[in-house]
Amino acid sequence: MLEKIKNKILNKNKTVKLTKSLDKNISIFEELFKNNDAIIYRTFTDQTSNKRKYCVIFCDGMCDKSAINEYIISPIMKNEESRNDIDDLLNDTICYSSMKRMDNLEELVDSILYGDTVLLFESENRAAVLDTKGWEIRSISEPESEVVVRGPREGFTESINVNLSLIRRKILSKDLKYKYKILGTQTKTKICICYMQNIASDPIIKELEKRLDNIDIDGILESGYIEELIRDEPLSPFNTIGYTERPDIVAANLLEGKIALICDGTPAVLTLPFLFIEYFQANEDYYNNFIYASINRMLRYVGFFLTTSTPAIYLALVTYHQEMIPTPLLISISAAREGVPFPTVFEAIAMTFVFEVLREAGVRLPKPIGATISIVGALVLGDAAVNARFVSAPIVIIIALTGISSFLVPKMLGPVLIIRIIFLLLASFLGLYGYIFGVIGLFIHLMSMRSFGIPYMMDLVSTKLQDIKDTSIRAPWWYMQYRPKFISSKNRIRKKNSTR
Repeated sequence: MLEKIKNKILNKNKTVKLTKSLDKNISIFEELFKNNDAIIYRTFTDQTSNKRKYCVIFCDGMCDKSAINEYIISPIMKNEESRNDIDDLLNDTICYSSMKRMDNLEELVDSILYGDTVLLFESENRAAVLDTKGWEIRSISEPESEVVVRGPREGFTESINVNLSLIRRKILSKDLKYKYKILGTQTKTKICICYMQNIASDPIIKELEKRLDNIDIDGILESGYIEELIRDEPLSPFNTIGYTERPDIVAANLLEGKIALICDGTPAVLTLPFLFIEYFQANEDYYNNFIYASINRMLRYVGFFLTTSTPAIYLALVTYHQEMIPTPLLISISAAREGVPFPTVFEAIAMTFVFEVLREAGVRLPKPIGATISIVGALVLGDAAVNARFVSAPIVIIIALTGISSFLVPKMLGPVLIIRIIFLLLASFLGLYGYIFGVIGLFIHLMSMRSFGIPYMMDLVSTKLQDIKDTSIRAPWWYMQYRPKFISSKNRIRKKNSTR
């Protein structure tokens, strides 16, 4: 009998209910959690004349045991008045803020595994589910990957409830909506779709829900799983879904009409639609003076150009277009390359590879060791390679400039590396013509991309004044009166007309 019930639970199309026999219900749970010592069963009776039997079932390590003892077991054991059913018990005896009735066995099992406590009692085919979650969580701190000089110092944690509360503290509006879903047939990971009902586009919300419903995977351990399964342009190196660990960035995106996707167990929150321009925007741009913010943003665009194009342009000029280089500089480069046995393209690719190895080693090692290895490794290897005539000094300078420039767009490290290599190979075959062909191909690729139906290069190619107020520069707040037109289709007004 118990085996049949277990098979029915595994069959998602069949619903299994509790019985009115307490012993039988306990036996069902014991069979379902067979060989699982983390599940605790505590049976007890009240003080009434008929000594009614009860049982609480919870997962050790996931619950607050003091709350179970103080607010569930103790009041029932001290109770001397008879209760007819579970409703009377919950209304008159148990003092707890979050509880619900449930009779679906599969849902009860999921609740126990998620940290809730299930209360069973004799002659009742329903159970009470009480929210007693009490596992340890990491304290709120500033994200190490998104440090700011001016701005909030709080970041998301691995708890979805904490993350939702951080967003709610930023936006105290009734239009801020949360929709929950469960993903992963084995992990049963809880996710939440967060959006502003009066701003966000309904078609984008429906498209997101459709893509999430189509996910059929055994486990979701991090939001990156979801990102890869629902993103547009899956073969493109550029992201069409953003991510952040900062609540203020999520709140700002929600106020623009975007949607946030929060996954339990990770501090990385997904935001969508994600546009190309967001690679160059930082939350600190909106906290500092708009002139200083605009200068920093233009530096990021320059950094993107330098990190992707500098090696290719240097290779094209040195190899194919030497007449474009001033004579004194050309003589210096030729003298520096004297005795180097490898062609310039090999030097550039080899030094790029070495730089990426040092960067990756610095990231993976502990902070004190990683910083030391990155600096010392670069100095030692660079100086030794030049002295040994493996590479020339100019290429070391070019790769160093390229690597430093890439840190201006830290979320773009993957795409810029791929673009840099492609531009290098094209320039090695066709010189500046190959580089220009690569730039044209890059623009064609970016222009053809969409993020949940929104043009990836929206606003960057617009000629309207309102559309370019938050692109390569950051206009003052009193000029930015409208939200993005395609994303916030319901309500484009950000602020009323300025008095300035």
